[in-house]
Amino acid sequence: MPFRASILTLYPEMFPGPLGISLAGEGLRKGLWSLDTHQIREHGIGRHRNVDDNPAGGGAGMVLRCDVLAAAIDAAVPTDDERPRLLMSPRGRPLQQRQVREWADGPGLVIVCGRFEGVDERVIEGRNLIEVSIGDYILSGGEMAALTLLDACVRLIPGVMGKEASGEEESFENGLLEYPHYTRPREWEGRGLPEALLSGDHARIAKWRREQAERITRERRPDLLSPSPAHLGPARDGKA
Repeated sequence: MPFRASILTLYPEMFPGPLGISLAGEGLRKGLWSLDTHQIREHGIGRHRNVDDNPAGGGAGMVLRCDVLAAAIDAAVPTDDERPRLLMSPRGRPLQQRQVREWADGPGLVIVCGRFEGVDERVIEGRNLIEVSIGDYILSGGEMAALTLLDACVRLIPGVMGKEASGEEESFENGLLEYPHYTRPREWEGRGLPEALLSGDHARIAKWRREQAERITRERRPDLLSPSPAHLGPARDGKA
């Protein structure tokens, strides 16, 4: 069964968006993965289909109601659906490549895209939503984050990328940032190609690439070289 993504959102028209073009879009058309969207507002309250309400205890903004979101999830996802249920949230555990690869190898994902100030905590607990963050910044809603997460997963599905090896030496795959890349021309604005890459010696080239990857990682992301518990990724049970 191909990887299946189900999106719960107030803006289903945002999908597939960029995932409908390039390699991901071609994979979608070929049936290598599938995407369905579900409008949360269909389960809204009253004539105006309200989906949010004032935060308990006061404060700015509005909060997505637990009863509305739970009804949307229950309608979209059968109880025997084993796919992980994610909530895109800035307070979630940071998304990491090892988790992306694990999800890409699975049956797919259910992704809830929040809006407003947040989501009622009771539906997060009651529907076992795994909170995931794509970075330490705030977006207008979870849709852009969901697109980013799905792009990271879909490109790893067999057949989506032209060469499977394309993803094996990228940043984060081996705990390091990726080494520098070069191509023609051999000289450009007084800058030449590294001698190691012109040697034809595969062992020397591999050594150079490894050294460069280590250097760049030390300079830019030293935290990757000495991972703390916060960077170890989700536990094997899939909880974020």
